[in-house]
Amino acid sequence: MQDAVFDDPHGHDPNCIFCNIIAGNAPCRELYRDDTLIAFLDIAPVQPGHTLIVPLRHHVDMFTMSDEEMAAVARFARYMAPVVKLVTDADGLGVHQLNGAAAGQTVFHYHMHLIPAFEGKPPKIHGREPAPAEELDAMVEALRRGM
Repeated sequence: MQDAVFDDPHGHDPNCIFCNIIAGNAPCRELYRDDTLIAFLDIAPVQPGHTLIVPLRHHVDMFTMSDEEMAAVARFARYMAPVVKLVTDADGLGVHQLNGAAAGQTVFHYHMHLIPAFEGKPPKIHGREPAPAEELDAMVEALRRGM
């Protein structure tokens, strides 16, 4: 694994699922995209509305990201978090970001999770099953309307 941005002009790693999503080579339920980041639903959500915010340039973790990229992710998380909470009628919302396998990172392209939280339903971060396509489609439409 390489920690730096790759030679590709967009900083993509051809073996990275998130880079393939960004390049349009893998499907996702996209919520938002600009020149710095993409936001889409997690295919195996902890809770309905579980959103991922991913920089377009490939960085394994936060340690090689520019201040501008980090700030863009944080700004969008601040914008999107209340939308996710409102649309899902959540009691709270977790913002999670892991760096390195020892911390629990499983996809080695920096990303931030927005996870709705509900009273009496503690979140299970890993080992989830993929959600049915119909549920993901309905949620992405509801979140887009909320934006």
